[in-house]
Amino acid sequence: MKCKICGKEATVYLNYPRMRLCKEHFIAYFERKIERTIKKYKMVSPEENILIAFSGGKDSAAVAHVFKKLGYSITGLHINLGIGEYSNKSEEYAKKQSKQIGLRLKVVDLRKILGKGVGEAKGSRPTCSVCGTTKRYILNRFAYEKGFDVVATGHNLDDETAFVFNNLLHWNTEYLAKQGPYLPGENKFVKKIKPLYETMEYEISEYVKNLGYTYITGKCPLSSGATILKYKKILDEMEQKGPGTKINFIKGFLKKKHLFEVEIQRSSPKECNICGMPSLGEKCAFCKIWHLEKPVKL
Repeated sequence: MKCKICGKEATVYLNYPRMRLCKEHFIAYFERKIERTIKKYKMVSPEENILIAFSGGKDSAAVAHVFKKLGYSITGLHINLGIGEYSNKSEEYAKKQSKQIGLRLKVVDLRKILGKGVGEAKGSRPTCSVCGTTKRYILNRFAYEKGFDVVATGHNLDDETAFVFNNLLHWNTEYLAKQGPYLPGENKFVKKIKPLYETMEYEISEYVKNLGYTYITGKCPLSSGATILKYKKILDEMEQKGPGTKINFIKGFLKKKHLFEVEIQRSSPKECNICGMPSLGEKCAFCKIWHLEKPVKL
């Protein structure tokens, strides 16, 4: 098995496009791919300050390493969700990775600011919904208050196809209208970008492994039975039978995304009476979930 570029022994096989690469040329291929994605969707300019959602996993490590190599100004934000040993290990990996990358890292601990972990929030929402809302709020508010221009997350092609697939099945048209690699900033909402939008999960695993990073593995202990994981499995089977299914699906969605944009509610968001961040009602979703009567300090 020889590298398509140089003829040396190949260490990585890509299902789509079908080719084998040695370590050196795979790393170069991966980094060019991310750089092209950033430029293709005009995600960020060189002078902007980027806040990276830094989890301790492979995806955020890959995003941070590539941005650092490209010379961008980056800072990582790790959110300890208070899920016992899993969250403690995630924070350990995040700190170790940040040292390897040379990344400034900030940590927000839910137990310190809220007194409990994400699995202890009381209400009618599923835990995964509580988690997603909490992470999005903290990332956006931290970025807004600290003067960051952009929030970058590690959502990859596998994640995005599953999200779109799920929302199409349930005709969640407002969610579909907001899906994509780039979400512009507005008022107190900071611009959001997904540099791994067109990159498969197995490519990311190979990349960080070849760079020598260790990262948290395994599923979140609170995600058991999550619907999105079932859709990921279905899409994985489709990708195995037809390499390129995921990227073609997501590219097709982006071409037709305008069909869903008419569903976006154009009413101007209010400000939450508790924290002052954007809200559809008197209280934002975060303050409702956590039953807050005064804003938390980040």
